[in-house]
Amino acid sequence: MKPYFALAALLTLVATPAVAQGPQFHLERIATPEQPGAIPLYPAGSLPAGAVPESWMRVIGDFPDGSHMEERAARNVSIPTMTPVLPDPAKATGAAVIVAPGGAFLSLSMEGEGMKTARWLADHGIAAFVLKYRLNQSPDDIDAFQAVIGKRMGDAIRQGGAVADVGEPRAWQDALQALKLVREGAAGWHVDPRRVGIIGFSAGAMTALQSVLTGTAEQRPSFVGYIYGPMVAVPAPANAPPMFAALALDDPLFGRQGFGIVDSWRKAGSAIELHAYQRGDHGFGTGRPGTTTMLVMDEFRLWLESNGFLRAPKAQ
Repeated sequence: MKPYFALAALLTLVATPAVAQGPQFHLERIATPEQPGAIPLYPAGSLPAGAVPESWMRVIGDFPDGSHMEERAARNVSIPTMTPVLPDPAKATGAAVIVAPGGAFLSLSMEGEGMKTARWLADHGIAAFVLKYRLNQSPDDIDAFQAVIGKRMGDAIRQGGAVADVGEPRAWQDALQALKLVREGAAGWHVDPRRVGIIGFSAGAMTALQSVLTGTAEQRPSFVGYIYGPMVAVPAPANAPPMFAALALDDPLFGRQGFGIVDSWRKAGSAIELHAYQRGDHGFGTGRPGTTTMLVMDEFRLWLESNGFLRAPKAQ
């Protein structure tokens, strides 16, 4: 096992019993880092501060092969932001993507699924905006938090990925607000407001999905990247935006649910592409070394290109 894991995978492992000679993980609280360029989604003072202040933690993993990884994650977010990561103007495509990290609605993988994804997109000419959305409240104490997240992920695994009662409606409100702000500021960021989509991972995928299901036609993203989210059928709206869906078939959360969401999109008459990788587990982020999940971002970009999102629409 290599240190490819995004936070979602780490939390899944935290939720399962320790295995002899298996990877060892440690969570520790860290000071809230500087977040240069972060833009509040709402006017100052318009949202109440959470009962538990925002905090950050470091997730440290040591693997049997001697490799080591670290990931920083945010918790108890009550004041949401988005952080632009913009491409070199010389290769900008005009497309923009809101990046929604995962973390079971109790934390956010701000690096593995957030900034790493955003930097990849920007390197390929796509403007990215990392969304730090509002979360369920969790205990400030790290040990108490680990017990809560362990129970949530463990219950979901035992129930075959049943997560219908897991979520945070404020998260999808924040996704819609981020889409709105990027479209309103499109000229300043040199993006096309008709080509502003969202990509989400795990809980972030659920957030991206809900931006479609709860938003009006004008509010919805132009396209959706749905990365290891639940695969069950949903009541997709007419004219739902095109979706790129990807997961690993050995995902302990959602790998045995079938592909109901694909059927939902097709019944709604909307375009959908599915990539079901043989291996990759839950939380492979931008790719797990040694598996075909390493292709996920390239495949997402090619899908965007094939659907016309990386070039300006022709004048009518």
